[in-house]
Amino acid sequence: MEIERTLAAPGPPEVLFRHVEDLSRYPVWMSLIHSVSELDPDPNGVRAWDVELRARVGPLARSKRLRMVRTTHDAPRAVVFERAELDGRSHAPWVLRAELSTPAMAADEVGLTMTLSYGGALWTGAVLQRVLDDEVQLASEALLQLVSP
Repeated sequence: MEIERTLAAPGPPEVLFRHVEDLSRYPVWMSLIHSVSELDPDPNGVRAWDVELRARVGPLARSKRLRMVRTTHDAPRAVVFERAELDGRSHAPWVLRAELSTPAMAADEVGLTMTLSYGGALWTGAVLQRVLDDEVQLASEALLQLVSP
């Protein structure tokens, strides 16, 4: 499953990038990310976070805890977070990618494309796909509110 959302925000890329480069900032604008705690860096010195995802499906809530690491950090253009558990077991992949671009026609705007990819079976199905897509849409709107003057 993959969800992609693109938006245009006012201001320079550095302002928007500050909100997407650190998972600790996501719960402020993305309700799908219920909580985040920064962990000690992984054995290679890569930053890591304990992330709890939570989504409501009618009266029920689904949640999932993930250990995420930042695998790409190309400020202020791109950041990628990937699931990286340390328990030695095989886990479904989760990848969150944020890519910024400056539209050719609007020097005072920055484009952001966020892609959430999931390769497991727990969070699949049409209903849950719709819930996740709605969460990403609401997060896009909340992020725009944060960066708009």
